[in-house]
Amino acid sequence: MREFLLASGVIMLVLTGWILVQQMARRFALRHPEFGPYRERGSCGGDCTCTAGGDCRRK
Repeated sequence: MREFLLASGVIMLVLTGWILVQQMARRFALRHPEFGPYRERGSCGGDCTCTAGGDCRRK
């Protein structure tokens, strides 16, 4: 039971940390517009093979 609670806690800490990193990146992008807008990768990781039909055209 102790290991289950420890594992659950570690997972929650990692997820919370990732959310904080994303928020920090967004704030940085707002403060420094010279670096361009904040862009997140898509749910598939931005690879051409994961888009509909494998289309690699960039906008």
